[in-house]
Amino acid sequence: MDTHRDAHVAAVLSLVGEVIGTEEFPATAAGYRNLLGWAKASGTVRRAGVEGTGSFGAALSRYLLAQGVDVFDVNRFDRADRRRRGKSDPLDAENAARSVLSGRAHAQAKTGDGPVEIARMYKLAKDSAVKARTQAINQLKAVLIRADPQLREELAGLGNAELFRTCAGLVDDSLNHEAGEGAVLHATHVTLGLLARRIRQLSDEVQDLEGRLTRLVERHAPQLLEVVGIGPDTAVTLLITVGDNPERLGSEASFAALCGVSPVERSSGSRRYRRLNRGGDRQANAALHRIVQTRLRVDPRTQEYYERRSKEGKTRREIVRSLKRYAAREVFHLVRPVQSQPSL
Repeated sequence: MDTHRDAHVAAVLSLVGEVIGTEEFPATAAGYRNLLGWAKASGTVRRAGVEGTGSFGAALSRYLLAQGVDVFDVNRFDRADRRRRGKSDPLDAENAARSVLSGRAHAQAKTGDGPVEIARMYKLAKDSAVKARTQAINQLKAVLIRADPQLREELAGLGNAELFRTCAGLVDDSLNHEAGEGAVLHATHVTLGLLARRIRQLSDEVQDLEGRLTRLVERHAPQLLEVVGIGPDTAVTLLITVGDNPERLGSEASFAALCGVSPVERSSGSRRYRRLNRGGDRQANAALHRIVQTRLRVDPRTQEYYERRSKEGKTRREIVRSLKRYAAREVFHLVRPVQSQPSL
């Protein structure tokens, strides 16, 4: 399927690769039912390749999985290939089907119907609130730089918490300012007050969402929180990468590749070596990096390993890369048995 916001185009292939039919359906509940019914009219449907299973094709993927169809995530085709072969929605749908038929598409789609999907939505809202709060703080401090010297002196030396509380009360205090210079000062007070209250509101949102995420992890994957270096935020990031159906990951090596911590073979003539994997889910990669950095500070076993490998001539970069791979293996074996059970 070639997926879009309002409509999806589907192509059905026979087992020998013959195009049986191509059709467009609306991206609605009725459209999903009609799409599957149309496909089943040509025979038994066991597998489907869907472009954008994490975006436009997410709802369609969930519907097909619920109907017993194995759904595979199909990567968007590169521009060079499209320039060579042409670009159209039916052609993209056909290419998606051929990817599944040939075995090139082997990554099974996430079900997106359990606690991990809930965590993903909460984390999205939290990250957005954190970003907006940081922007508001920067704007408030930028306003202070240009503010009246007397006001700057009054607020100088205050910590962030006290500064925001003081600024939040400036609006009412500014009502008696006269025209002229006072008008600018009044606008400054109003702006600082609005920004400070926005910061407070966003901080409350962040705190509420952090509590929701922590409770989700404690309920569905508490074993992760017992591991050195893993807190609720890191645990959520890794769970989102695994998904609600971790059985789609065949081995710890596949999870390591998904996180971008598997070594990549390189060779040139007789020279063979391994380079850093720059692919995979970069947020999961960053989460594993945070685990390793925490362990290097507080975990004696990790510190001992680091010292031993350093004496062997390994660089810090190489040691950290190995530690991230070990962390990925540990997380995979902790999460997969628990998460593969039916969600509560």
